[in-house]
Amino acid sequence: MATASAHSGTSSSSPLPPLTSGPHRQRLGLVALVATFGGLLFGYDTGVINGALSPMSTELGLTPITEGVVTASLVFAAAIGAIFGGRLSDAWGRRKTIILLAVLFFAGTVAVVATPNFEVLVFGRILLGLAVGGASTVVPVFLAELAPYEIRGSIAGRNELAIVVGQLAAFVVNAIIGNVFGNVGGVWRIMFAICALPALALFFGMLRMPESPRWLVEKGRRQEALAVLQTVRSSDRAAAELADVEQIAQEERESHQIGWRAIFSNKNLFRILLVAIGLGVAQQLTGINSIMYYGQTVLTESGFSKDGALIANIAPGVIAVIGGIIALRMMDRLDRRKTFITGLSLTTTCHVLIGIASMALPVGNPARPFVILFLVVAFVGSMQTFLNVAVWVYLSEIFPLHMRGFGIGVAVFALWVVNGFLSLYFPSMVAAMGITGTFFLFAVVGALALIFVTTQVPESRGRTLEALEEDVTTGAIYLVHKKQAVSS
Repeated sequence: MATASAHSGTSSSSPLPPLTSGPHRQRLGLVALVATFGGLLFGYDTGVINGALSPMSTELGLTPITEGVVTASLVFAAAIGAIFGGRLSDAWGRRKTIILLAVLFFAGTVAVVATPNFEVLVFGRILLGLAVGGASTVVPVFLAELAPYEIRGSIAGRNELAIVVGQLAAFVVNAIIGNVFGNVGGVWRIMFAICALPALALFFGMLRMPESPRWLVEKGRRQEALAVLQTVRSSDRAAAELADVEQIAQEERESHQIGWRAIFSNKNLFRILLVAIGLGVAQQLTGINSIMYYGQTVLTESGFSKDGALIANIAPGVIAVIGGIIALRMMDRLDRRKTFITGLSLTTTCHVLIGIASMALPVGNPARPFVILFLVVAFVGSMQTFLNVAVWVYLSEIFPLHMRGFGIGVAVFALWVVNGFLSLYFPSMVAAMGITGTFFLFAVVGALALIFVTTQVPESRGRTLEALEEDVTTGAIYLVHKKQAVSS
């Protein structure tokens, strides 16, 4: 078995041929573009509720409780979609699962747009949630398994960039439609209807995309895997990568390390599953999605008017996209651990400053809304630049092939459950503790998350998925981690 090294390119003794430019690189870019429509839908469907909730509540007569149910139903359904999407992609294939998710996105959109009442609305939001959760699990894995290890971070990270682009698109659409057609009945239905367009693009686009070559090897379909690799790699690189994947698959079969059940017979696999769960939960406990779902509420509470908050809410969306672009440029240059530690340090600092500002500047002070808006933008920018992209890339690459769909599914399930409870109770937290208490609480949790990442999360950048697989399975990855934890 391979020994652990900080940046070993492959698990075999022979290095892989270098990356080359050519039509195969363009093909890889096209595959990534089509697949990330799943991330775009993820972002739009989670962000559109931010501006659609108020007119929706007026038309359908929603109460604060039913508003919370409408918002949280998607998030809790996403938790279920994550774990079942991961299992389905392991059994049925990454590509087929993404096509099914496109159908769910479209069906959920139709149900929400045409809803006559609260019950059908929740049903539609559940369908969308299943699709969002599945996309959050399957799309990053699909991209990671297709990408060369040298640029895996920037390829897999494109999905998170697509998510924030989708959220920004939702904020902009909400602001335009809400301010121009705000007096038109059913304006919120138009906001949701736009989601049908990328759902159709994802469905028809994925019909022409290849299956994951690593999944094909796992299923014994060697020639199909080689054919796919040859469309996104040079010929010599494709053959070398296929040999690596086959070698690891053979070693796992011989040692009976096959399937998700192997987690419970191998303490190293169980440990990496707990690390991934902890990282996903830590990401959510920063409160990022509370801002993305209830940004208008926070800004109104800080002193903006209702219409002003709707427009100001675009600023966090813009900085999220800028941060995502910067993050993609850093993903293949900066270690994951350093990125996590930097991000949590910055977001925790922003939490403290938001709490201090809301306490020092009383309601009615003309500077209050703008200071809090600036700090919220700084928080979202820090989160997106150093945490969000890196976390999703890490979850997509850290698990061995035989349990990859299941492992990321469980981790993302935990992530979505925490997300769901925050989305359900965040308005109550703000009502009970105000902005001051809420963000001080996020700061305390952020400090604990920083300790967890520093002491428990091992590095994954700079190695092939096969080299990572060996080091995770044997526990060698933690030997490197101990040295890094001491040095940091």
